[in-house]
Amino acid sequence: MKTGFFIKKRQPAVLSQENQALRAEIDRTRNTLESARNHFEQVVDPTLIDCYIYELNAAQLRYQFLLRRFKHLEEA
Repeated sequence: MKTGFFIKKRQPAVLSQENQALRAEIDRTRNTLESARNHFEQVVDPTLIDCYIYELNAAQLRYQFLLRRFKHLEEA
C-alpha cells in the first residue's frame, strides 16, 4: 500500500439553480413525450396520427438535447 496517494470519492453535488431548472425541464419534456406516445396509440384519424408522429419526434429530439446539456453541465 502506497502512502501519499488519496482516492478522491465523488461527493454528491448539490445541484445548482441552473441544473435544477434544467432537470425540471427534462421532467416536463419526459411527460410531454409520454403524453404524445399515449395519444398516438389511441388515435385512428390519419391526420392526428401524423400530428402525434411529429410531436413524438420533436419531444424525443428535445429530450436528447436536454440530456446532453445536463451531462455537459455535470462534467464541468
